[in-house]
Order: sequence, then structure tokens, then C-alpha cells
Amino acid sequence: MGKIAVITGGGQGIGRAIAMAFAIEGYGISIADVDQDAGLETIKLLRQHTNDAMFMKLDVSREEEVRHWIELTATDMGGIDVLVNNAGIMHNADVLELAAEQFQRVISVNLGGAFLCSQAVARIMKQNGKGGSIINMASTRAFMSEPNTEAYSASKGGIAALTHAMAISLGSYGIRVNSISPGWIEIRDWQLSSRKEIPIHSEADRNQHPVGRVGKPEDIASACLYLSSEQAGFITGQNLTVDGGMSVKMIYEDD
Repeated sequence: MGKIAVITGGGQGIGRAIAMAFAIEGYGISIADVDQDAGLETIKLLRQHTNDAMFMKLDVSREEEVRHWIELTATDMGGIDVLVNNAGIMHNADVLELAAEQFQRVISVNLGGAFLCSQAVARIMKQNGKGGSIINMASTRAFMSEPNTEAYSASKGGIAALTHAMAISLGSYGIRVNSISPGWIEIRDWQLSSRKEIPIHSEADRNQHPVGRVGKPEDIASACLYLSSEQAGFITGQNLTVDGGMSVKMIYEDD
């Protein structure tokens, strides 16, 4: 039995790219997503590279749904080696008008979902005794902000803290926990086929990045493959920023 990777939000965007990258490397894949059409389309793509692929429609903020998915995956596929907590939502609004339930919903999905999935997978990894790798999707917005992004930024800051806390708690079971903070990642060409667009970026867009281009989902997928590999076996509790250098570039506007 080969290694198994489970990915939340795997139906499209960054999650689809991550799932495809692991499938190409020979992993069995289990994805979860709230969008059934996107999830089923991704499964068809994955099965071009692996016979071991499953999808479940679920809301990662619902504990029973998460437990069912993880237990079914472990039973049907023989275990879990990698978890990528990629599912996330955004609700930007004027901070003076943002409703409490809207704030809580973002926290519940982005941060609560990462915790619930990590907890369920860690139980399986501990039981199997082989350890594993958990990768949480944070964001450069955990460390820098635009106006009116309080809910999303708070959820991603929480993920950064959850990552180092769980790395300490789970280290004795051989489970490594790290996070990735993407910057500007273009996902329009990784959507469900009916919503797919060809992205166009201006010179100004590209020049915001020291590497000279906007990020791609494949950039995040490559980082996930690295953090789950033996080459990263001495790395845990860390956050890897993947943003083409955008967040460290000082920008001065001419008068």
C-alpha cells in the first residue's frame, strides 16, 4: 500500500493543484470540499495518475462530518500519511459593520476546521505508529493586512499559532506540523471547468514580486511535497512563506 494524502478544499484552486501533485508522486488521494461538482471533476483528473482517489462533500467546521471522512479514508485506504488543511473562506467587510456571526463563521471554517481535521488525522497517525506530516495553510495575511480583512487575517494568524502548538503536542508520535503562508496565488485557471478563466497580469502585478511574476498553485503544491518529504524530516513547527518575495519588498510611492 502506497502513501496516502488527504486534502481539504481539494476540489479546485490551490487544493486541486496540491492533490494533483501528490497523485503524480504516487500517493493515494482523499479530498474533501463543499463544492460537489468541483470535487467530482478533480477526482476524474486524479484518476489519470492514481487508482486510489476518493472525494467526500463536507463542511470542515462540522466535527461529525470530519470524523466520518477521516475514518472512512483510513479504513478504505489503509492509513493516512499526510494531511493538508487547505479549506478556507473569506468574508471581508467594514470592521465597524462586520457581524459577529460572519466573523465566527470564518474562524470556524478556517481555524476550527484545521484543528478538527488535524485532531482526527493525528489519532489515526498515532494508532498506526508511523507518524506523518500535517501542513496547515496560513497566509501572508497572518502577518500583514489590507483594510477590512479582520476575520480572514485572524483565522490565518490562529493557524500559525495552532501549527507550532500542535507540533509540540504531536512530536512524540512522530507527527510533524508545519504551515505555509501563500502570498498572491493566481487560481482562476485552477477552478471548476465551467468557471475557469485564463489569467492576465499587468507589468505592475508582476513587478510587485521580486521574482517577477504572480504565484501559481503549483508553487504551493511543491512546498507541500517538500514539507511532507523525508528531506524535511527535521522541520516542524515552522511557517514557510511562499510569496515570490512580495511581503519583504519595501514599496515607496512617488509624490
